[in-house]
Amino acid sequence: MAIHPSAPLRAQRNPAPSDNTRGTILMALGFFAFAGTDLLAKLLTESLHPGQIVWFRLIGLFLGVLVLLCIKGPKILRTAHPGIQISRGTLAAVSATLFIFGVSKVPLADATAVTFIAPFVVTVAGALVLKEPVGMRRWLAVATGFLGMLIVIRPGFGVFDPAIFFIVLAALCFATRQILSRLLSGEDGIATTVAYTSISATVLISLAMPFVWITPTDPRVIAYLIAIAIAAAIGELLIIRALEMAQAVVVAPLQYSLIIWATLYGYFAFGDLPDRWTLIGCAIIVASGLFTLSRERFRARQKERKIGTASPKD
Repeated sequence: MAIHPSAPLRAQRNPAPSDNTRGTILMALGFFAFAGTDLLAKLLTESLHPGQIVWFRLIGLFLGVLVLLCIKGPKILRTAHPGIQISRGTLAAVSATLFIFGVSKVPLADATAVTFIAPFVVTVAGALVLKEPVGMRRWLAVATGFLGMLIVIRPGFGVFDPAIFFIVLAALCFATRQILSRLLSGEDGIATTVAYTSISATVLISLAMPFVWITPTDPRVIAYLIAIAIAAAIGELLIIRALEMAQAVVVAPLQYSLIIWATLYGYFAFGDLPDRWTLIGCAIIVASGLFTLSRERFRARQKERKIGTASPKD
């Protein structure tokens, strides 16, 4: 999946169909905003260090969290797992920085496609670390997804760029964040997780600023920095609201819309168009990811039915 959202992809309740519809719209708009931040980040790598770009992306959300703290008070920072929350924020900072290092050299569509291996890594880690049951069909989907990634990057075929490894590492960091989210599931709310992620990631990146800071003087660069902060904050808040309103299994497939926006942005801004093999690899990854999500939705429904059957009737 996309590496951006700080919010874990899980819902807090069973919403009405109308809420799922509104949540789907909000999620689509959120990922449209995040695709815009990727475009701005790639443009800014021509003038600034990736760490500084990440810092400006985080600042927008950080200010939003401060507003949230003023409205709801410090109670949203109450957690029984501060270590896990801070670790999740650290991974957010690292994954964002690695992604921008990579996207400075790799076309947007290629970079976005590779980040979609994250759900497959989550499935593998969930089975091996959390001992979650994974059936043969999901294992086949994981293998197919990794095959799609290899088709996109094509090592040994003359089109491979070593910078793609930054994207792969970013996706692995994001997958680890999602595993930590599962450990927190049912205990900390979305607002708490987002607050810790934003604060810890911003503090960590801020420590590096004295070493990489370049004072922007070009009005265009300044405008891009303001835009990336605003777009990142809006995207995050839209996704948080979508997850609070709708079921995660309903809105999660919208993450794959990123490949559409990344392709369009890459074409209009840089003249980049994915070649045939990249498109085939993207299609394989997306199809495998959607199948994995559908299986998770099916298992969730089975679990709900079992709980309902086991519950005493009035």
